[in-house]
Amino acid sequence: MKKHQFRPESLMMSYGYKPEWSEGAIKCPIFQTSTFVFQSAEEGKAFFELAYGLREKGEKEKPGLIYSRLNNPDLEILENRLSLWDGAEDCAVFESGMSAITTAMLEFLQPGDLLVYSNPVYGGTSHFIQHFLPKYGIDVLAFAPGTSKDQLIRMIEESGQADRLAMVYLETPANPTNDLISIKMCRELADHFGSAEHRVLVAVDNTYLGPLWQHPLKHGADLVLYSATKYIGGHSDVIAGAVLGSKELMERVKTLRTFLGNMAGPWTGWLLLRSLETLKIRMQRQASNAKKVVEFLAEHPKVEKVHYLGLLTPEDGEQYHIFKSQCESAGAMVSIEVQGGEAGAFQFLNNLKLVKLAVSLGSTESLAQHPATMTHAGLDPEEKLRYGITPNLVRLSVGVEHPDDIIYDLENALNAVEVEPAMV
Repeated sequence: MKKHQFRPESLMMSYGYKPEWSEGAIKCPIFQTSTFVFQSAEEGKAFFELAYGLREKGEKEKPGLIYSRLNNPDLEILENRLSLWDGAEDCAVFESGMSAITTAMLEFLQPGDLLVYSNPVYGGTSHFIQHFLPKYGIDVLAFAPGTSKDQLIRMIEESGQADRLAMVYLETPANPTNDLISIKMCRELADHFGSAEHRVLVAVDNTYLGPLWQHPLKHGADLVLYSATKYIGGHSDVIAGAVLGSKELMERVKTLRTFLGNMAGPWTGWLLLRSLETLKIRMQRQASNAKKVVEFLAEHPKVEKVHYLGLLTPEDGEQYHIFKSQCESAGAMVSIEVQGGEAGAFQFLNNLKLVKLAVSLGSTESLAQHPATMTHAGLDPEEKLRYGITPNLVRLSVGVEHPDDIIYDLENALNAVEVEPAMV
């Protein structure tokens, strides 16, 4: 009989945990401990040798539990389960998405290197790239959606740093505009400047669509990054991040995590284990709701434009082709341009009742925020406009409420927007 391959959504209930480890408890308990007892001094020595990379792991040997800054059962089980969604060899979980992003960049970039990155990206990521990395001698070069591979090659060559390209970092879909970047194209770009001795890494922030609706590793990425606060956590009650990739790369990430001390704790691990059990159900409902919400928004006279992957058509050219080849759903992130500029956007936001005015995304409740003055407030004003973060842009994260109730709330808020006659 052919062996059955269980799907990730089924394995989220039990993978990596055995009830006999914890008095038969069907759910993994919270291992709220700072340290772990060794059976012998020899065992402690062996565990530390592996933890510090002093020797190779034996064929049947497993790393032992030492101290919760290095490893913890809740964290290890969580990392095993998260790896299933992206088909990754290993995973490292952090106490925030920014911890995951900054640790990965610090590990794989060094003074003199060049980082090429897509724009726009999340405001915190943008700040770290533009204001922190250059202080340590790391050059950065941004590119906009729609930039071709040939154009990028010319940009990198003209930078004078082509031989120092170390990483191509992209956020796709882009936050908050939903612009897409081809992961396959970025892989080809990285390989153009890389070699057998020097692999240029491709790192993808997959927060908007992952881990269900887009799988960057299958399209050539080396690292997948998440703000696990968002869809993975999904309940607005935990802050976390994650990096996934090959065992070789993740060993380096985990080693730096150990010494930076920014790993997730057992409570965070336990909360995320709980959330993974309903991840697919939540994301399916959110995507379904978003489609219905967009159908309403696209027809409303006070909405100038809707940014949503599901509205892409063949006439949109490369964006449509990237969507069809790279994404498995349009997801649940929507941005709209409200009539009346910033004043109109603020009137809309201030009149929402069911949808909450708050940053973050991917949670059970619907959220709305104003990127230009909130999540992306730190960007240069000209840069905001260049990448479509306009004063009238509002970002919506569609939740799991009844779609008719979400639409009712959005309609009332839009109707409250007072637009000057010349603007109508």
